[in-house]
Amino acid sequence: MPDQLFVKVCGLKTERDVDAAVEAGVDAIGFMFADSPRRVDVSTAIRLVRRLPPQVVPVGVFRNQSVTDVRSLANLTGVRAVQLHGREDRRHFTALGGEGWTLIRGTHYREPAPRCGQMGEDILLLDAPTPGAGVPWNWTRKVLPPPGSTWILAGGLTPDNVADSIEATRPWGVDVSSGIESTRGVKDPHLIEEFVKAVRATSGEGGT
Repeated sequence: MPDQLFVKVCGLKTERDVDAAVEAGVDAIGFMFADSPRRVDVSTAIRLVRRLPPQVVPVGVFRNQSVTDVRSLANLTGVRAVQLHGREDRRHFTALGGEGWTLIRGTHYREPAPRCGQMGEDILLLDAPTPGAGVPWNWTRKVLPPPGSTWILAGGLTPDNVADSIEATRPWGVDVSSGIESTRGVKDPHLIEEFVKAVRATSGEGGT
């Protein structure tokens, strides 16, 4: 169990937003390489990854892309973690394992609940059915079976609801994208700061 919750912010595209996230004290920043309003090109990603201090993990986020493309982009940009957030199966995780990246499997909550490690991933991220839409999945009305020791809650989190979501689900970490935006795809440094403050104000005790 970590001393404090792991905080990942996703979909950052500018130096301003990266600097705001680092200053707020995030643990990881996700750079989107799949089709999305938050997508970054290779040269921008390289520049932003190099801007990060060692304690902040750069994560490359991919969706339904080939192993060859994922490997190439991850190597070019220098990310230290690879998040597969589509229909990838165990073969993707097997092919990318052993190359030094932390592997994150992004999937939506369903019954029976996914378990961390089922595809060979290091971290499981449970998202809403439509990633990036800002709509939370229904974690408020169920007792969530612990999906494993290292799992991240995502999907519709905001500075206003993240404390309640942590209390309800007891995750190892949290992930946010649309909940720290002023408009779709445009991050708000103030909301980044408020989100991290809200997380850090919780007990910081995740599930097991």
